Amino acid sequence: MTDQSKTPKIRKGRKFDQVLEGARTIFMRDGFEGASVDDIAREAGVSKATLYSYFPDKRLLFMEVAKAECNRQADEAVELVEAEKMPVAAVLRFAAERFIGYMSTTFALQTYRICVAEADRFPQLGHEFYHSGPELVRKHMVDYLHKAVANGELQIEDFELAADQFAELCKVDIHNRLVFGIGECCAPRDRQRIIDGAVEMFLARYGVRG
Repeated sequence: MTDQSKTPKIRKGRKFDQVLEGARTIFMRDGFEGASVDDIAREAGVSKATLYSYFPDKRLLFMEVAKAECNRQADEAVELVEAEKMPVAAVLRFAAERFIGYMSTTFALQTYRICVAEADRFPQLGHEFYHSGPELVRKHMVDYLHKAVANGELQIEDFELAADQFAELCKVDIHNRLVFGIGECCAPRDRQRIIDGAVEMFLARYGVRG
């Protein structure tokens, strides 16, 4: 069993945001494995000692950057799902495009792999990432579905299930291909086919019938 008392902790300080921004630049450029602490410290304009005082483990730093990216993605999604005058299909299409776009990035794939690989050793990494990223996106989607039902645009009883189903429809084929590195993936034509299918199937299940 993992000794939680020995789990490394993040410490915030005056240059915390500076370190985070430098790390984001390097991780986005080089990925997790390719990113060196020396490069991150140099990009952030801090010493390695300062960096380690905030983040004693590179995994923690990577996950903090990943959480910030998820928050940014969620904030951008809110701007559209709150636009109540847009047709449901347009909102769903936008949500699918954002979801697939992020899921297809090397950064997102590395984040997923780290969460899985470190599940036993650092279980809080996955928990914190889920609560700051996927759970927020799910909440925004559920909120939007409530509004769409209230406006008479959709018919849904289990909102959480519907939000989860839409997310899974967007992952069809792409997620497994990315995780297992099978063949070429995520060409524009493939994305469009999956987005069209996700929106059409969701509306076939939850759309209002005349």
